[in-house]
Amino acid sequence: QVQLVESGGGLVQPGGSLRLSCVSSIIDFSDYTMGWYRQAPGKERELVAFFPNGGSANYAESVKGRFTISRDNAKNTVYLQMNSLKPEDTAVYYCNADDLTGVYDYWGQGTQVTVSS
Repeated sequence: QVQLVESGGGLVQPGGSLRLSCVSSIIDFSDYTMGWYRQAPGKERELVAFFPNGGSANYAESVKGRFTISRDNAKNTVYLQMNSLKPEDTAVYYCNADDLTGVYDYWGQGTQVTVSS
């Protein structure tokens, strides 16, 4: 069974930084587009950033210039470096792996990020 396991969430003050990690058990990890989503209380889940294999990183406008997504195919891991965090970044962050065929689409269990003074 495929697993995506996120880590790195926590409580941070405004202006601070966190680095999220997502380790996957997908055998053909490099074939997947990896993404990070988030869901704040009472809101819809939204795309934060995604990174197609062999492609370029893409970001939501709200995080451009502050967040960086990267992937290490040798480690089956995707990262989200979050800088200059704001209270509105508070949410549960989810890792996603999508093969873009409509067949395989996997989610992690989520990690809480809270930005508060």
